[in-house]
Amino acid sequence: MKKRTDLGIFIVRVAIGLPMLAYGISKIFNGIEFIGQMLVERGLPAFLAYGVFLGEVVAPVLIVVGFRTRVAAMVFAINCCTAIVLTQTGNIFRLNEYGGWAPELLSIYMLVATGLVFTGPGKLSVSTNNKWD
Repeated sequence: MKKRTDLGIFIVRVAIGLPMLAYGISKIFNGIEFIGQMLVERGLPAFLAYGVFLGEVVAPVLIVVGFRTRVAAMVFAINCCTAIVLTQTGNIFRLNEYGGWAPELLSIYMLVATGLVFTGPGKLSVSTNNKWD
């Protein structure tokens, strides 16, 4: 059977990029004040909340199109890790109502993005010649 690795990587890029972009679009329209408040509660400056636009809008778009995918995936993974710390710390050792791990979705996003840091975008991408692709 012929392997279609590049197609598989493209599907992975779309599978994590588009759903996360929906979260980012929601924050564009509904604001990020709640994120700023969570940061302040942890002793961090509220302006760091604007980083969510990098992690949930810019990075997913770059990942889907395959431009500077490794950098975008790293930003994406850091964004997910930050979200886990801010929203799921109390749930790390808990199951959700369906028996799954409570921070499961964010963890999957983070781990898949981390995988893209190592694999790159594959050949089905806008740019493949730069070391950050």
